[in-house]
Amino acid sequence: MTSYPPMKALLAFDAAMRHMSFALAANELAVTAGAVSQQVQKLEDWLGAALFVRETRQIRPTPEAQEYWQAIQPSLARIQQASHALRKRRSSEAWLSLPPTLAAKWFAPRMADFLSRYPEIALHLVASTTLVDFERDAIDLAVRHFDGKDPQLAASLLLPDEARLFCAPDYAAKLGLAAPADLARATLLHSTLHPHWPAWLGRFAGLDATQVAALPGLHFNQTSLAIEAARHSRGVVLCSRLLVAEELRQGLLIEPFDCVLPVAQAYYLVHPRGASLRPAAQALHDWLLAAAAS
Repeated sequence: MTSYPPMKALLAFDAAMRHMSFALAANELAVTAGAVSQQVQKLEDWLGAALFVRETRQIRPTPEAQEYWQAIQPSLARIQQASHALRKRRSSEAWLSLPPTLAAKWFAPRMADFLSRYPEIALHLVASTTLVDFERDAIDLAVRHFDGKDPQLAASLLLPDEARLFCAPDYAAKLGLAAPADLARATLLHSTLHPHWPAWLGRFAGLDATQVAALPGLHFNQTSLAIEAARHSRGVVLCSRLLVAEELRQGLLIEPFDCVLPVAQAYYLVHPRGASLRPAAQALHDWLLAAAAS
């Protein structure tokens, strides 16, 4: 007997415990369910203990398996994390996560500049509203829309945010939007990222919360969808000017009122506090801040 258990069998056992299925473990490991079963059997032979009760179309871990897995799983996780960390440090890749609307409206038009400056860097872009878990996800940098306060993150202000009102020119003409109070006749386009209608209408149109709630509205989980609805004269949208710069330039949207509501949140560029960025990610970090400043 060797001093170490068969490592391949350990990985198969770990996957089977996490999924409680040989078939799902096989999908993760890109092998067959039979191969997973054989590896688990090899580990059982090495340990001299049964790890699973094989039942029809399911497996059930034994108490010994539960105890053994709880003991070895943290070590396997540390091996994975250390290996990924070393691989990332030696890699010329950079992984960036940011909100979908910011990715499409602000980052995409500027991406060519980064690629031309750093042709050796393989850029990976993840457009998602899900908060990044830097310990679990293979992400170097993230743009997060929040107040910039998190003791676990190093946060640099990337772009300030604000709530301005935009709509299509023909929509403004049809409703005769001459003053903010005229929005009592409008359809409000709500987005998850900019839930500022009560505050905006309360300050500039004199409407209370009950009056705002009575206005017709459409709800979107992404600001880009609300902007698109505004382009097609479906209502009025609140967002930052930086997200509709192209639509304003083309005359597809207008800002009928010069009424700006400051907001507490902004777009921050974040990464784990105390963790050094590898060169490719550091180059992306510095370029993002310079692009925002310009």
